[in-house]
Amino acid sequence: MATRAESHLKQEEGESGHGKQDSPRTHKCDECGKEYRFLCHLNRHLRTHTGEKPYRCEECNKDFSLLSNLKKHMRIHTGEKPYRCEECNKGFSLLTNLKRHKRTHTGEQTYRCEECGRCFLELGDLKRHVRTHTGEKPYRCKECSKQFNRMGNLKRHLQIHTSEKPYRCEECNRQFSTQGSLKTHMTIHTGEKLYRCEDCCRSFSTLSNLKIHMRTHTGEKPYRCEECGKQFSERGALKEHIRTHTGEKPYKCEECSRSFSKLSNLKTHMRTHTGEKPYKCKECSKQFSQMVHLKGHIRTHTGEKPYRCEKCGRQFSELGSLKKHIRTHTGEKPYKCEECSRQFSQLVHLKEHIRTHTGEKPYKCEECNSQFTRLSSLKKHVRTHRVEKPNMA
Repeated sequence: MATRAESHLKQEEGESGHGKQDSPRTHKCDECGKEYRFLCHLNRHLRTHTGEKPYRCEECNKDFSLLSNLKKHMRIHTGEKPYRCEECNKGFSLLTNLKRHKRTHTGEQTYRCEECGRCFLELGDLKRHVRTHTGEKPYRCKECSKQFNRMGNLKRHLQIHTSEKPYRCEECNRQFSTQGSLKTHMTIHTGEKLYRCEDCCRSFSTLSNLKIHMRTHTGEKPYRCEECGKQFSERGALKEHIRTHTGEKPYKCEECSRSFSKLSNLKTHMRTHTGEKPYKCKECSKQFSQMVHLKGHIRTHTGEKPYRCEKCGRQFSELGSLKKHIRTHTGEKPYKCEECSRQFSQLVHLKEHIRTHTGEKPYKCEECNSQFTRLSSLKKHVRTHRVEKPNMA
């Protein structure tokens, strides 16, 4: 007896060249006006408007609009890689991945983006990609007029208006508007990483994370800053960069009200309040609040000084130290006092100077309680207590 999937396949293939053909007249989509020679092709196309996905994966319950897409998806679970490179014998689960890989041997290029140089096997993929540069958003929400560059993004957005969340997590009862969102959430409980990079074999829990990772291999940077032209591989990185132009600092410390342009910078700053130092030196067990500080410290053990001044040849173990040093050549003083407009080459010197206006003296002598604006002044003072007193015996 034919399975449901086989029945669907016959229905789809019936008029695609193996079965009886329709009359030469075209079949037109009432939604968008697109025309098809075969009725079965129109029926498949209509699912892009209705969202119908009649083919379900029995392993993970993901739904698909085409049987062919379900078959491709099943290889994620089975590990099947039917497409093999004749040059190096590497196997691939998708023909498109094999074709992309072959270009590493042949240097062949197909559809190329004139903006960033990325190549695509399909013209449709190139057109969708170009929208990341042009900003074109052809899909509009009829409820709120918000526009999207992909139909799938519009469909997900529409559920905001319906508030429908039909997909429930059996582990924690959290509900989701799309099956894809539930599946992504489930990886928190299962730890499953279904999406594997065929270049380096690293695995990811979501397809979007894999796609972002792939850019480390392709060098693609589709997100461009309109202010300075700098390009980025992730939209989030572009948003963070734009704040260097706007001065926006949306992340605020609840302890001291200091604001930051990046969430990661706020998290690092919070360690100044909590005292947390998660990065430990294996040589001497000294701990640090930031990885960059640990890396700089490790060089005190190795003696490595990778940062070299092009003016005088002096070398430094940390990039920050080189930058400070370069100012001795350029005379640059980027730190300005808002009280008297005096400028300084280093932030620490500006902070010390500001205390001459505020009267703050944060450094206190434990012997006599004298206070000082600078740590160096306190150290000099402490020596007056250490002077040897004459023996009274």
